[in-house]
Amino acid sequence: MAEVRRQTRRPDRLVLCGTRPEDVAGIVLEGPNEMVVMAAAGLPRQRNRILDATADCDVVLFLDDDFLMRPDYLAETERMFATLPGLVVSTGTVLADGIGGPGLSPAEGRAILAADQRNPSPVGANEPTFCGYGCNMAVQAAVARRHGIRVDERLPLYAWQEDVDFTRRLAAHGAVLRLAGARGVHLGTKLGRGSGLRLGYSQVANPLYLARKTAGGAYPFSYARTRILRNLSANLLRATWPEPHVDRRGRLRGNLLALLDLLRGRMAPERVLEL
Repeated sequence: MAEVRRQTRRPDRLVLCGTRPEDVAGIVLEGPNEMVVMAAAGLPRQRNRILDATADCDVVLFLDDDFLMRPDYLAETERMFATLPGLVVSTGTVLADGIGGPGLSPAEGRAILAADQRNPSPVGANEPTFCGYGCNMAVQAAVARRHGIRVDERLPLYAWQEDVDFTRRLAAHGAVLRLAGARGVHLGTKLGRGSGLRLGYSQVANPLYLARKTAGGAYPFSYARTRILRNLSANLLRATWPEPHVDRRGRLRGNLLALLDLLRGRMAPERVLEL
């Protein structure tokens, strides 16, 4: 919340969604445009609760709590949506992403942002991108409301690929861009992401479910196949000597269990709740 308040263009509404009182303990709200809402546990449910709380807003920006924005991020995002009427989804330029490693500390993230601000070189051009990145993605809310596009709540807990599915369905109605001037750092905090077993199951079950749901449409089977093979290969190759911050063996067990469930005809995203 403090990081968002450092923006040169403050948000018209700031919504924090928790799943239990402990999640928001100690949060001090500054004025009527800041609010705390609650939802049942699960990232898709929380995202939809935020959509409900911003039903009268033009653009809704979703941020994970481990994403740090450069101070002009919101101003640049607003400028792009105002300049480009066909823009339906934007995602920022991630200067550093701790998700693929042990993670970055807030101090490291702020240092990266400060160095970027001191860089006088041009930031480049906006680029079309396949989907929004869930840690920082803004959506044209009226388009989502008009077409009844919500985040799929069949993807439980931390979900997996819910951001791809949500923004790919929006992509049918306009452009999806990575904004060169909206810049930030994803710390990739490892807390709160669930077990390796559950994530491994979702790495197989969720892409296949989404591809079947939108057969020939928003989430192609080719994309699902690539995601599954990439994760399965990484988990298999690194299971013997895993990184200290990744439960590769748990993920591999989850991958194999999902494939077994596929053969049995019982694979479903919700199965992770039983693991």
